[in-house]
Amino acid sequence: MMFTTLAMLLSLSSAAAVTPAPGAAQVDVALVLAVDMSGSMDLDEARVQRMGYVEALRHPDFINAVTAGLNGRIAIAYFEWAGSVNETSVVGWLLIDDAQDAAALADQLASRPVYTRRGTSISNAISFASKLIATSPFDAMRRVIDVSGDGPNNLGPPVDPARDAAVTSGIVINGLAILIRPSGSAGSLDRYYADCVIGGPGSFVLPVHQPEDFAVAIRQKLVMEVSRGGPAERIVPVQTAPPTDCMIGEKLRPGFLDRVYPELEK
Repeated sequence: MMFTTLAMLLSLSSAAAVTPAPGAAQVDVALVLAVDMSGSMDLDEARVQRMGYVEALRHPDFINAVTAGLNGRIAIAYFEWAGSVNETSVVGWLLIDDAQDAAALADQLASRPVYTRRGTSISNAISFASKLIATSPFDAMRRVIDVSGDGPNNLGPPVDPARDAAVTSGIVINGLAILIRPSGSAGSLDRYYADCVIGGPGSFVLPVHQPEDFAVAIRQKLVMEVSRGGPAERIVPVQTAPPTDCMIGEKLRPGFLDRVYPELEK
């Protein structure tokens, strides 16, 4: 049942041609924050990550980036995910055009309980975020998914077809690779995100190595996403090894050889 639901979301995202309603408010960017709350993060790390978003939304650098845009406003949606999307965590689209709006969202996030769940399905998160963007009530100049994570995809459909479907529909995906205590996998997580998760013009990944880095990294990431485009080059380590195996997370799970992935046969 879960696989069918995820496949349906993936098909929706692949056909997500965004056509705003007549008279829709224009914004510089429609930004979805897709925040990893998988069980590989302990509660302290999860709380630090949550507060990183709260502090970033309240910071003057973020507000200045919002008001400096052509329209001077953006739209934000937020949700948390693990093996599936926690739908009780979803914050629907909010218009942000001043510090008061951003502080209201920050206060809403800060007041929520923090808990983690099992599994890591980046593909599910991307597909859910793509669906949110397809149903946004705003007319956005750019559409961006901001994905945080501390491990590779290991549940649901493979991640790269989900990424490709979103990018084909005109969405940019950026990543925040959490390397404090990353889930077990071969290779570096920021390289995995660079090769398998992010995509679109100006897409980038930022690494977080220490809990105290969260607030600065998240703020830097939001400012870069709200400002025009992203960096000219992706912020990833230099590598001479072959490209990352985007199925590494699935291969580490028991029973991998018994599963069928029709997305990879197209």
